[in-house]
Amino acid sequence: RCNSLNLQCLVFYAFSINTKIYSIICTVSLSWLKKTPSVLRGRAYSENGSHKHKASSACEESNHLIFTEEHFALKESLRKIIDKEINPFVDEWEEAGQFPAHRVFKILGSAGFLGVNKPTGTEYGGLGLDFSYSVAVAEELGNIRCGGIPMAIGVQSDMATPALARFGSAELKKEFLTPTIMGDKVVCLGVSEAGAGSDVASIKTKAVRKGDDYIINGSKMWTTNGTQADWMCLLANTSDGPPHRNKSLICLPMKLPVSHKGVHIARKIEKIGMKSSDTAEVFFEDVCVPCKYLIGEEGMGFTYQMLQFQEERMWGVANILTSMQNVIQETIEYTKQRKIFGQPVLHHQTVHFRLAELQTEVELLRSLLYRATDLYVKGNDVTKLASMAKLKGGRLARTLSDSCLQFWGGMGYTNDVLVSRFYRDARLMSIGAGADEVMLSIICKYMDTLPNKK
Repeated sequence: RCNSLNLQCLVFYAFSINTKIYSIICTVSLSWLKKTPSVLRGRAYSENGSHKHKASSACEESNHLIFTEEHFALKESLRKIIDKEINPFVDEWEEAGQFPAHRVFKILGSAGFLGVNKPTGTEYGGLGLDFSYSVAVAEELGNIRCGGIPMAIGVQSDMATPALARFGSAELKKEFLTPTIMGDKVVCLGVSEAGAGSDVASIKTKAVRKGDDYIINGSKMWTTNGTQADWMCLLANTSDGPPHRNKSLICLPMKLPVSHKGVHIARKIEKIGMKSSDTAEVFFEDVCVPCKYLIGEEGMGFTYQMLQFQEERMWGVANILTSMQNVIQETIEYTKQRKIFGQPVLHHQTVHFRLAELQTEVELLRSLLYRATDLYVKGNDVTKLASMAKLKGGRLARTLSDSCLQFWGGMGYTNDVLVSRFYRDARLMSIGAGADEVMLSIICKYMDTLPNKK
């Protein structure tokens, strides 16, 4: 039975015996990649750089570790939207430094892709599916030919809204969650600050009770969707207690009446990658919002945000897996065509060996993600596994993009190909939603090897 998991194990085992067998497996691997349906290897690459979608075989679908026919049907439907409504405009939006979030989100929301695992019913508008379906959607969004747009979609669907869906009041869900799921409102997540990125406990933004309102002062940094957002899921200090028990999540409208002192978009931040995703620095000056906009219980915001982070990290890994697979496949096709010293670049042992190693690493990460997802859907704490996947995903994205770009030669140093864009965009994976060092600390905590603070 030839599938990605067996191939991965075979390559690993062959290398442990000798490099001659390893070389044979590389040949089999490349041949298998040509014949494998798109769900496992990404989309076929044509000479003009476009992707041609092929439906997965019934055999592959039935043997998938966590996806069912319904998952694949969802992916198929999303792919049509990506090919028609997003990919044809990606280059234009990358050049402009922003994509039209309201228009794109409305298309996705109308098709149900912004509330896959959110509550059902006319009052909420979600599909009510489990988180594995969000993973399937994240994988398919990896076929968008940049990193910024999938990241912005992920903020809307799986990073700024899980706590509201889980702990928010019915009234709050109706006002904020439903229009976000439908794509009528754009949301951003207000957690990071200039002096508190991965160290969430150190945020300084305050929300002080005054009668039936909160008065909010402070700032947020690195806010994805920030310049276009209609509301923010804001993490703020609501008391002077211990840093892990004094924070709350609040739904904060970004476009308040003129009579209110305001929410100020200080600037749109220019980044080395993720060009089409707008990122803002935001200031709050005596912003007044009703206390009923509190999500769940006061003082539970840090806990709620940590729960949100688990879904965010698994979502991010799922998304980048597809991008890495596409980069590998396009590198294979390009190095077949490009010749050096009288033969295709791909025929040089250092190239096809390296691609075999990278393919193996991708499949190992995929297996870890699917295991974590399966356990999470069943109600288990997957903080350790999600952190491991996030750590590995970020580091693999860096090494994979660097290795593949090298095989493209001078062409890889241009803006004309996916690998160069991925090289820039993927660097964020080791920084955003908790840096690599934070992931290591979490893993050490679960291994009981983290020194106690004195």
